[in-house]
Amino acid sequence: MNFHPNLRSALIALTLACAPHLAAAQDANIARSLAATCANCHGTDGRAQGDMRPLAGMPAQTHLAMLAGFRDGTLPATVKHQLVKGYSDEQLALIAGYYAAQSPRR
Repeated sequence: MNFHPNLRSALIALTLACAPHLAAAQDANIARSLAATCANCHGTDGRAQGDMRPLAGMPAQTHLAMLAGFRDGTLPATVKHQLVKGYSDEQLALIAGYYAAQSPRR
């Protein structure tokens, strides 16, 4: 398509301005999808019921330290030590960030 040069420049600027927001939205969707595997034990959006540890609102660095402990065997676990080994460090960071952004209770 042939656009007027000013319109073309405006479209390029708009696309570049929106790119970080689109990437962040995509990361949020990926993080939510990865975190969904934790819902069976830790509840929807990390709001656990009963004796299970809630993840919602847990600081990401605290969560990542715990996940590292499960991965290397220094923290005891029933299944988490196996599950955490299936994720890359980047995926674990997305999961921890997702839970950190959740409100502990609704």
